Amino acid sequence: MNTDEAKDEVILIRIKGQKKKDWKNLCSKRQISLTSLIIDSVENRILNDERRKILAFIEKQDNIFGKIETNINQVAKIANGQKFISEKELRNFSDKLAEILILKKEQNEIFMKIYAKLSK
Repeated sequence: MNTDEAKDEVILIRIKGQKKKDWKNLCSKRQISLTSLIIDSVENRILNDERRKILAFIEKQDNIFGKIETNINQVAKIANGQKFISEKELRNFSDKLAEILILKKEQNEIFMKIYAKLSK
């Protein structure tokens, strides 16, 4: 960061002590700074904790989809080789497909929140 970009301005605001305590508790729970909370809220940006949740979700989704792809390939190999799929393998496959539906629903909810934030 060069000197032109340095944060050198201070804004003093007066609020009740309990309100400040509430804000600090919120920041502690979300693991963000009070400055970040105020600036991101005023500028209608996604808060840092929300950004972390989004990135964690995307990483989790990527890992799970990788496992599901592997399982789908295994089921296809078995089906092609044996021309038969056991009930256990079919149940496992169905469970993975159900997991995909849940992840897609979560993904869509998160994307809707992102789009709502970006549209403001």
